[in-house]
Amino acid sequence: MASVFIYHVVGDLTVGKPELAEFVETDTVESAIAAIGASTEGGIPVWKRKSLPGSVVESADMRQQRFVGILDSLDIVTFLARSECLQDQERAMKTPVSEVVVPNSSLLKLVDPGTRLIDALEMMKQGVKRLLVPKSTVWRGMSKRFSILYNGKWLKNNSSNNLSVNTNRPSSSSTTSIRDKFCCLSREDILRFLIGCLGALAPLPLSSISSLGAVNFNYSSVDASSPAIEVTGKRPHDPRALAVVENSPDDEPKIIGEISASKLWKCDYVAAAWALANLSAGQFVMGVEDNVTPRSLPEIQVNNSKVGPSDGMANGVGSNRLRKFSSRSIGFFSNPTSPSFGASRSMYRGRSAPLTCKVTSSLAAVMAQMLSHRATHVWVTESDSEDILVGVVGYAEILVAVTKQLPPRSVEGLATATEIQS
Repeated sequence: MASVFIYHVVGDLTVGKPELAEFVETDTVESAIAAIGASTEGGIPVWKRKSLPGSVVESADMRQQRFVGILDSLDIVTFLARSECLQDQERAMKTPVSEVVVPNSSLLKLVDPGTRLIDALEMMKQGVKRLLVPKSTVWRGMSKRFSILYNGKWLKNNSSNNLSVNTNRPSSSSTTSIRDKFCCLSREDILRFLIGCLGALAPLPLSSISSLGAVNFNYSSVDASSPAIEVTGKRPHDPRALAVVENSPDDEPKIIGEISASKLWKCDYVAAAWALANLSAGQFVMGVEDNVTPRSLPEIQVNNSKVGPSDGMANGVGSNRLRKFSSRSIGFFSNPTSPSFGASRSMYRGRSAPLTCKVTSSLAAVMAQMLSHRATHVWVTESDSEDILVGVVGYAEILVAVTKQLPPRSVEGLATATEIQS
């Protein structure tokens, strides 16, 4: 199992990755909505604008220092839910994202393409969400799986004896980089790679998440009867999600939905902001139409360029129009069969239904769920119940689980003593 993490390097995962297009802090919220729709994990890195003239080549370290933080859909919706933003949507959409993004430079780390995968996993276990990797043409110390073809170019290795792995630091002495071009690896990219190596990870993938200690019991939640706007005060860090719960007859938390960056990823941001500011958490995730008359719902003014990627945003150009608020506009469908929030979990709820697994689910099954739904997490319920919530599994828990059985410090010894055979 250890060989998967030692003999593969970060550069292996960058094959085919597009060049990073910077989103700077002076860009508007309106532009951020379009960019988030095309991002992974529902968030985009935000950068300070370059201070150097265009003709000056920026070093990798200088680029790292310009990183501000990661902006996601939950940040945008909670910002637009402010009273002043609801009153003047046009001004809110033109607000620079520097007023919205939460600065946190520890979320992104600059790494060399020759950095071992095991080292990259350790960084992500400590809270790094993105890896900034220089776009390279060739380096020595590549893994044997990708040593022949990289970035669409056939490479010639002079000798297999030169392909030893440096364990103490990334191999940079033989790296030829295009210094002003980078790509970004997310935790989803890491997970996609790992799920392709399940055989090498055996028997871990078939073990239950509870036996691996992969269930995080310290999740964030909000009561279904509480105002949805309460999520702005909780600001969950990782995963960026709050479970919406109500008490079961046995006084146990029963999950009926969630408010998260991944659920809001491709929604109508203006409608979601109004709902967050005016509805209860239960109404937000289950729909409001069944409990109020259509005439009592407000007309919200939207611009085709502001309603989110799913509604055809194109280059920030659109026409203003009024329309009735609808739970469908944020991807959440009402449930006409349930008199209360959690009486039934209908298949017609669309994207509002929370993604769940059981404590007995295998690690491989949870990884597959996350990737197939492009989710950052899966809520964990009891083995004999569909909705009694016990915890959550996110990227961090999975990365800890797949590396916890590695012998302490043994990976360094293996790497220094072994050369990769071609």
